[in-house]
Amino acid sequence: MGRQLVPRLVRAGHEVHGMSRSESKRELLRELGAVPVVADALDPDQVARAVATASPDVVVHQLTAIGPMDMRHFDRAFAGTNRLRTEGTDHLLSAARAVGVTRFVAQSFFAGYDRVGGTVKTEDDPFGTEPPAGMEQTVGAIRHVEDAVLAATWTEGLVLRYGGFYGPHTSLGPDGEQTEVVRRRRFPVVGDGGGVWSFVHIADAADATVAAVERGAPGVYNVVDDEPATVATWLPLLAQALGAPAPMRVPRLVGKLLAGETGAVMMTELRGASNAKARRELGWSPAHATWRDGFRELGAQVRVEGGAAA
Repeated sequence: MGRQLVPRLVRAGHEVHGMSRSESKRELLRELGAVPVVADALDPDQVARAVATASPDVVVHQLTAIGPMDMRHFDRAFAGTNRLRTEGTDHLLSAARAVGVTRFVAQSFFAGYDRVGGTVKTEDDPFGTEPPAGMEQTVGAIRHVEDAVLAATWTEGLVLRYGGFYGPHTSLGPDGEQTEVVRRRRFPVVGDGGGVWSFVHIADAADATVAAVERGAPGVYNVVDDEPATVATWLPLLAQALGAPAPMRVPRLVGKLLAGETGAVMMTELRGASNAKARRELGWSPAHATWRDGFRELGAQVRVEGGAAA
């Protein structure tokens, strides 16, 4: 996200201070147009000093530490990110309050909607109250971000429930982990493939984030494209776009053995999200209106950069 977001904020006239725990990111942040700041987001004193030095009007919380995906052990794979979404959020909010930050924008994720009722959810629908087995800690951490930011009455708190990212430097990019799994036919359609996913191109997500920095009332916004779709719909078309074999189809029980209960639920029961509120109140519209166009673009990039699927 930072690679997309920082240049956009700079072009919009903002002075950006980019915080990373890694010294190696200094030069990249500087190249993107940000003032680099090295601090450990889990150290409250370092965060307090970093925020006090920058003295920002707005804080944009995009802290993650996502490693290789392991659907069978989802919470374990997201353990680092979960700490950033709990402890890290609290440290950022405390530091922001101390310097009088007027707006606080935070990252969330669409996949926490309760799996009841309609297949496409709005921001008013129940969220995060019944997470799948194995995903309790991750959904709990997302809820912590949302609850803490929205409860901060001393600032304007906005929460962005992003769709699944795809595009450059994401796991569903030209050289991404998910892309490779699909190309190697290791991402099957489980059961009826009835889980509904919402996607957003990383560039469109960054555009929405700039909009949230500059306007919009406090609250939650789904930042997704215009077409929520079932796994049974989007996965075969993604494979086709990548020049890969059609995905295998396996019964739900087999899918559960392969990817755990979390994976089976995401493939068969997930709910998608509507972007109507973000379009209306943030004045945002995705350039990639549907994943169909975006996946074709991704496929063209993969064929140029990586050749045919192995």
